[in-house]
Amino acid sequence: MYILIGIIFIIIGFVMLISPKTIYQITESWKSNSINEPSPIYCMSIRVGGGAFFIIGIASLILPLFD
Repeated sequence: MYILIGIIFIIIGFVMLISPKTIYQITESWKSNSINEPSPIYCMSIRVGGGAFFIIGIASLILPLFD
């Protein structure tokens, strides 16, 4: 179970790190009437969150090895 969750977290984290605009289009663009790019602060926060997801995914793959 941890392996599946780890893989999902790694994939989501990787997308958040590489393409925060894709995450913006999926989650936030429908909330606005104007078609704007996400702000630099939004992109930075998505990348930080993506890094956290990526690290959690790696940890969930490695932790079961120590049991």
